[in-house]
Amino acid sequence: MLARVRSCAIVGLDAEQIEVEVDITNGLERLTVVGLPSAAVRESGERVRSAIANSGFHFPQHRLT
Repeated sequence: MLARVRSCAIVGLDAEQIEVEVDITNGLERLTVVGLPSAAVRESGERVRSAIANSGFHFPQHRLT
């Protein structure tokens, strides 16, 4: 595992503490988000890519989970 951070997520009307874990492995460039309903997963992948690009970092040429 590359990193683990604590964050918050909105669940209904409540904010819940969550842990976000990131792993990077060799392989084709790909971003996989797990632990969310399917529609939320599709949207979150684009948000993550956009956040990485807009923060001045480059998206790694590896597989991220």
